[in-house]
Amino acid sequence: MPRMNKLSSYKTAYTDNEKGGCVIYQKTKIVDWKVCPQNGLLITLNSDGWETVTTKRKMNQASNQFGLGYSVFQKDFDWFVTKPDGQTIPYVDNMEFS
Repeated sequence: MPRMNKLSSYKTAYTDNEKGGCVIYQKTKIVDWKVCPQNGLLITLNSDGWETVTTKRKMNQASNQFGLGYSVFQKDFDWFVTKPDGQTIPYVDNMEFS
């Protein structure tokens, strides 16, 4: 069973600093976050159409590793995101939330 608290390095690269960061999987920036003075964190999720188990797992690993506070899950073939405030919304590529 894969670890959920840390990204694996398989076809994955990431950056992280005080201004934000990103996770790239298979040449797609699947998670991007920026620290914004007015909104706190601005998070962008993007599967680029690759809604796979691995993409979803890496999105969740990034959230856990970098303390981003969201989770991505699947129900009846549709993806959903639970935002840091607890609200659950349907997933769409290039979605942004703070």
